[in-house]
Amino acid sequence: MLSDMIKNLRENAGFSQSQLAKKLDVTRSSVNAWEMGLSTPTTHYIVELAKLFHVSTDYILGLDKTRTIILDGYTEEQIELLYKLINYFDKQK
Repeated sequence: MLSDMIKNLRENAGFSQSQLAKKLDVTRSSVNAWEMGLSTPTTHYIVELAKLFHVSTDYILGLDKTRTIILDGYTEEQIELLYKLINYFDKQK
């Protein structure tokens, strides 16, 4: 469900509703309404959420269960470090 996805992404990123609202230039009550399922973010805000959380819009909408991390904007060094972390955690399974 979209409302649960927004809340989970926000909490996993360590943002309060107020912090997320500020990043998106909306009110805290808008974020709360999205998370409570009382309203739905516009397409514009779904795209902005995807960019902010580095996931696809399909993931946010629940159309794709695989979490894809968008690496645009990261340096090659940062990407290499991310891959090393992923490999490290895979070995811990």
